[in-house]
Amino acid sequence: MTTPTPELRRASGVNGLPIPLHPLTNLIARSALSSDRRDQLTVHAPFTGDVLGHVPACTEADVEAAVERAKHAQPHWAHRAFPERQAILSRYHDLVLERQDGIMDLIQLESGKARRHALEEILDVAIHSRYYTFHSQRHMKPKARRGALPLLTSAWEYRHPVGVVGVIAPWNYPLSLAISDSLPALMAGNGVILKPSHQTPFTALYAIQLLREAGLPPDIFQIVTGRGSVIGPALIERVNYVSFTGSTATGREIARQAAGRLIRYSLELGGKNPAIVLDDADLDQTVAGVARGVFSNAGQLCMAIERLYVQAGVYERFREAFVRHVRALEMNAALDFSADVGSLISQDQVDKVDAHVRDAVEKGARLLAGGHARPDLGPYFYEPTVLTGVTPEMAVYAEETFGPVVALYRFDRVEEGIRRANDTDYGLNASVWTGDLHRGREVAWQIQAGTVNVNDAYASAWASIDAPMGGMKDSGVGRRHGAEGILRYTEAQTIAARRLLSSSIDGDLAPETFGAVMTWILRAMKHIPGLR
Repeated sequence: MTTPTPELRRASGVNGLPIPLHPLTNLIARSALSSDRRDQLTVHAPFTGDVLGHVPACTEADVEAAVERAKHAQPHWAHRAFPERQAILSRYHDLVLERQDGIMDLIQLESGKARRHALEEILDVAIHSRYYTFHSQRHMKPKARRGALPLLTSAWEYRHPVGVVGVIAPWNYPLSLAISDSLPALMAGNGVILKPSHQTPFTALYAIQLLREAGLPPDIFQIVTGRGSVIGPALIERVNYVSFTGSTATGREIARQAAGRLIRYSLELGGKNPAIVLDDADLDQTVAGVARGVFSNAGQLCMAIERLYVQAGVYERFREAFVRHVRALEMNAALDFSADVGSLISQDQVDKVDAHVRDAVEKGARLLAGGHARPDLGPYFYEPTVLTGVTPEMAVYAEETFGPVVALYRFDRVEEGIRRANDTDYGLNASVWTGDLHRGREVAWQIQAGTVNVNDAYASAWASIDAPMGGMKDSGVGRRHGAEGILRYTEAQTIAARRLLSSSIDGDLAPETFGAVMTWILRAMKHIPGLR
């Protein structure tokens, strides 16, 4: 395990960044830059604690101004032909791939993650761009629906943009979770106001700069920077739809405020995600795959594995191999692909992770690997940690840790593994590991989670963009990705028309005759496959 290099420490200053930071602040809501007395927020590099730069602390007035500009620009954008919008998104796809090295540098310096996990964000945004470039029009096009009566009525479903969408994004995936939810909103014809985390604003700012370089009009997608407690409520009070990714507690507050305005929302919230390793799993591949699922982004991932259930027949062999693999994981702060695990984002995260581990050990859990902060590597590094003997009175048992920690459990029968996997208030993601894909799917559908992967931790389900993704239970409301990912940003409208008759049939017939005719028609329609 290595320490941050002097080159990295120099690079984490503003002048050493591959992307200049100060010009990016020109993309923030214009009113936020109109006053010399505007408060500033300081952004730090988790690898070193050095200052990366500063962004304006936007106010309610800034949010109001940004939303008004987006409302003014949105009708013109919505009337643009789909091929024009598609061309912008297609160019954006190419720009993200072309500039990926600099973007990954910025993601790493701002979030502290390992480069391989920064690469996941590049790939995710490219996949989203490609998918919604080529499939948005299909999802949005008017659809013929079955009319009330054959030959007499016809019906069509139309989709209209909701207006202005507010996207509130977290710090753990500063590119993916800021941009991937915004792209379908734009393709649906909406304006977007993005509030990134105050800890990771520069990645989102640069992503929007690339969108404008690709041809996106400036006012249709704007960014406001600041603390969520200050500008989050102001944003929800003014937009027509809210997309939020973050904690369950904050999600409940957003839902309350949105419900008060009768606007719709989608929430991807916390998780305490289980993995079930069955006794026929390939141990070498499973050990490596589970480790990726636990320690990706240092465990700061809503879909990360935090509970690991291993069937008795392979438990001992799995435990030995897994612990050996975890102890060999490389941690460092290099801007290359040498690290398996990066840094946590802040001291608050270190404190929370350490509190969960210490609480568990003090109450009888046993450390099999890790369990300590690593300030020799950087201020917020924490070792990949494996616990066993975790019991319900320990905080780590049921609470989301959101760090590089997993609890290992043994089970005998498959039904027991499923029951224990479902014994949680959360239901975001899960995985099943087995040598029999049919068996894996049979187990997977019994797990109460919005996405379940067989022989993968999370990437297969997440990257299947054509399929919906979201949480059950306390893990969220609504779905992103696929048709649902764009249609959530629309209002459905039904238009029905009568054919042949200029007046209503019930007006032309006596009520008794009308009732008899309709009864005969409805009975007949039940037995005609094309009319059911």
